[in-house]
Amino acid sequence: MLKEEFYKIVENMILPLFTGTVINGEELSSSRDSEVAFGKQNTLLIKADKSDEYRLVLKRGQAFKSFELNLLKSILNEINFISTLELKDANYVRTLQLHAVEKSICLSIVDEETASTMLGIIGELEKWSSRTYEGMQVALGIIIDQSSNSIQADKLHYSQIMNKEFFALLSDGINSYIKYDREGNLIGSIQLSKSSRFACIAPNDYEDIAKFCNDKYIGIVLTPVGDLLIFKNRTLLFAKRSGQWNVYSHEELVRLLSNRGSYSVKEIRRSIYYTALDSSFKYSGGCIVYLNSDMVENALTHINAHDILDEKYFEIKKAQVIANANKLYNLASLSQVEATYDVSYDEFLENQKCYKAKCLRKIIGGKPFQDLNRKLRQELVGMDGATVIDADGTVIAVGAILKIEAGSEGGGRLAAATTLAKYGIAIKISQDGMLKAFYADKKLGKIKTLFTVG
Repeated sequence: MLKEEFYKIVENMILPLFTGTVINGEELSSSRDSEVAFGKQNTLLIKADKSDEYRLVLKRGQAFKSFELNLLKSILNEINFISTLELKDANYVRTLQLHAVEKSICLSIVDEETASTMLGIIGELEKWSSRTYEGMQVALGIIIDQSSNSIQADKLHYSQIMNKEFFALLSDGINSYIKYDREGNLIGSIQLSKSSRFACIAPNDYEDIAKFCNDKYIGIVLTPVGDLLIFKNRTLLFAKRSGQWNVYSHEELVRLLSNRGSYSVKEIRRSIYYTALDSSFKYSGGCIVYLNSDMVENALTHINAHDILDEKYFEIKKAQVIANANKLYNLASLSQVEATYDVSYDEFLENQKCYKAKCLRKIIGGKPFQDLNRKLRQELVGMDGATVIDADGTVIAVGAILKIEAGSEGGGRLAAATTLAKYGIAIKISQDGMLKAFYADKKLGKIKTLFTVG
């Protein structure tokens, strides 16, 4: 494979799978070196063919895991095989390459026999994603027991039943699941119950299936909006959304939210990431801003006093407003500002009829963001405007309409995120489920993308 072609495959098909990963140059290689290998300092070394005299260096902040290395090996093997076919139709080649990624995802977490079953079930679920049952989108849940082979004489294979109309009613992908053995033969049905025994990393609605899926079970969910989710080891490992597979390197994303700050508390970062994940899979949209400890006062210049939920930060904002009025050298204006702002926080909320702020203060009850109920956090972030949190987790504002760079009030979530990213990390959650985080590159003096997850 030509180097130029290999670079394109890596950039277009491999890097999007692994959040936070970049090509960090090349190094010399010989035929003795593996096509995929662990490198130094959180890197993977990859090349298309064993005879290639170079390997690309893939780097990210957190060390790559074994299953990710296996996934890359499998993808490259499949793509190399496709290249040997010398097909002329570029669109057909692209389709085969995408299927190679899907097949490799399965092979990265299970053995070859189970992977074949898994791939076939994913194919059947993808057919259901474009079908309806009595006018409604279908949600389905499948569990594969890797340790089980059916010994029944009257085996019933998934290929015989998953395409039938009645199958749409047998599970909901939340509480009820159909269970198959590793060969794809039906075992039965499972009703999941709530459990707090195990920690998991998954969207809030899918915590039960994540907790159930240890190293023995694979969970595959078709959501009502057509997403495909894969669970193992009590974690959401992969999701196919809008036709693109994503590897969820959750701990890497939590690490990136620290923005290299020593003040950052992992518990707060984790709560922010989980809330962004919940909002993403709820398709509710949102904007979360996690401020650096030394940047809060600067950020307050963009936030209306009516949206501030914490008395300490109201007092800082009040001083800013009065100081700005003083600069105008307009006694009438200064007098009006002082009459409005030179009061206690409670009086300001009452006088200005700040009903939203008063309501949210009661609901939040003075708790830091990380101590709020996870579902409540997702609902707060779903409000129009930005949810702004300080370095300690104090909720400064919810649904805040910011004064953006152009100086005008309003603007969308993207404008809000890129404006406040100057002062910390800002995550924009699009209503199509895309997560995009921004930070300020102080050396270049501009806002850059920290990570993107589809």
